[in-house]
Amino acid sequence: MNASLSWGDTARVLAAEFGRRAAAHDRDGTFPHENFADLHTAGLLALAAPRALGGQGASSTQLAEVIGAIGYGCPATALVLSMQYIQQRQAARAGSPWPEALARRLVKDAVERGALINALRVEPELGSPARGGLPATVATKTPDGWRISGRKIYSTGAPVLKWLAVWARTDEATPRVGTFLVRADDPGVLIEETWDHLGLRSSGSHDVVLDGVLTPADHAVGLVLPGEVPAKDGAFQAEMTLLLGALYNGVARAARDWLVAFLNQRVPSSLGASLATLPRFQESVGRIEGLLLSNRVLLERLASDLDSGAGASVVEAGLAKNLLMAQAIAVVQDALALTSNHGLSRHNPLERHLRDVLCGRVHTPQEDSVFVSAGRFALETGR
Repeated sequence: MNASLSWGDTARVLAAEFGRRAAAHDRDGTFPHENFADLHTAGLLALAAPRALGGQGASSTQLAEVIGAIGYGCPATALVLSMQYIQQRQAARAGSPWPEALARRLVKDAVERGALINALRVEPELGSPARGGLPATVATKTPDGWRISGRKIYSTGAPVLKWLAVWARTDEATPRVGTFLVRADDPGVLIEETWDHLGLRSSGSHDVVLDGVLTPADHAVGLVLPGEVPAKDGAFQAEMTLLLGALYNGVARAARDWLVAFLNQRVPSSLGASLATLPRFQESVGRIEGLLLSNRVLLERLASDLDSGAGASVVEAGLAKNLLMAQAIAVVQDALALTSNHGLSRHNPLERHLRDVLCGRVHTPQEDSVFVSAGRFALETGR
């Protein structure tokens, strides 16, 4: 990769190749290992970590540009990369419970070995941890460290992860909860290939089963009583909204670009000109342009606020997440409405873009929680 390219330009070059591979991985449900080898070679796996820990200290604006570019080509790859960046930001956040030596090791592994990490939180019985409840995954203290047993579902990137940040409770009389850092190749870690979803089919979000996995005592991070779990702050929520919003907006932009090319190339014999010449199609594409403009401005505002250190509220970040996802979905659905059977054909990428963009709805916080929080805040404060 050309060393003179910016991180964003590098991501766009890679995304072009990722996009050529995406249809086959989507069709077969296979994981794009080669994409992560390319990201490692290009030096994009430690962008979010601060320079003080051995990372590259990219700004939020730069991270969003990279994720948006990769999302345009292969959103499944972008989702795994987003989780990497979110974990790097979490480990380096002011007041983070992560020991510096451990955080530094993760960054070094990313730089030298292309190691990826993700948080494993969701469980079959519990559902989304954001809704409350104790994890069923249990960590038992032994003289050699912690032994962890449980099952995690929707473990995005499972085939490529080197580190698992496992949310679990201790088996103490009064259980504590926290994160236990586990190597993916530790004995007792098993990936069950259960992921067979409508969208993001190549994200490898399989089940991970942990059967008495031993991890060192100092790999337990942030153990607290359940009632003492700190709430996610506005900056964390805004950062997650920014990266995921950039990802799904990338999908919407890919759908828009395919639509524009299709309308210019499609010349019905009854018309004798391309569909792009008809006012009805011009108006509809104009509406799509408005949705994309709204998303771009919202993403730029989020990134600017994060980079300047301006305050971010959980309520506003949640509302922004809902808007970004809803508008990205609307872009693809509107494109589909204009293209009829052509848009639904698996010979064209639009139906894949629709399946992928719909996944934006499932990320925390969900729509009902966002609106309840925003409504309660408005009614209680009058602001």
